[in-house]
Amino acid sequence: MIRSLFGGRRDDAAPRELGPLQCAVGGAIEIDTLGLQALLASGDPAMGAPTDGTFIVAAVGSAMLDATSELTRYYDEYDRLLQVIAAPGGGPDTIADVSLYAAWDSVVPAGPAEWARWVGPGGLIGAAEYDADGIPFRRYWGSGPEHAPLVEFVETVDDGAQQRRIHQRCMLYARPVGRGEEMLLINLEQDLAEGSRQQGAAIAFMIGYGLGAADVRRV
Repeated sequence: MIRSLFGGRRDDAAPRELGPLQCAVGGAIEIDTLGLQALLASGDPAMGAPTDGTFIVAAVGSAMLDATSELTRYYDEYDRLLQVIAAPGGGPDTIADVSLYAAWDSVVPAGPAEWARWVGPGGLIGAAEYDADGIPFRRYWGSGPEHAPLVEFVETVDDGAQQRRIHQRCMLYARPVGRGEEMLLINLEQDLAEGSRQQGAAIAFMIGYGLGAADVRRV
């Protein structure tokens, strides 16, 4: 996971408020999941329904999606991420989408043939359906039965000590759970720093749910 990229936090500079939630590295975000728990109560979430609590920010990533949308990912030290889409440089009042993800599983392909099976043309990731250990998910990005390419972007991650550029490749799947929806984010990441490109990579699987903008706030 991207947690392995975090370095030591610098103590000689005032923390910068980052992203639409205007939260610095080391700051806290309060997450209200009561409404989400009610939606999921009649279903069987893969990891159980997420609970309320305080999310301590260990790093913040950002990437431009297009001219009107910026993606911000707040990471903690427990392989969770709070993902927010808002207007570029905007504050809480510009938030269009919020989702909370937690690490579920990971796979390290053994060689080129295994990588091709996962992410090559017609590979497992990008197919219209994905079977996650007997739990069926349908692809959320891209319509039709044809194989869809992974979504790619470069994310700049600030851990309070340094910034790193991470090449992200991901695909999103979803399934109904109770009266809500459960998402499966499959993510591959590569540090673009010189010397990091030859390190082994893993495919990360994260379970997540949509939240409302009013369900998250900096504290």
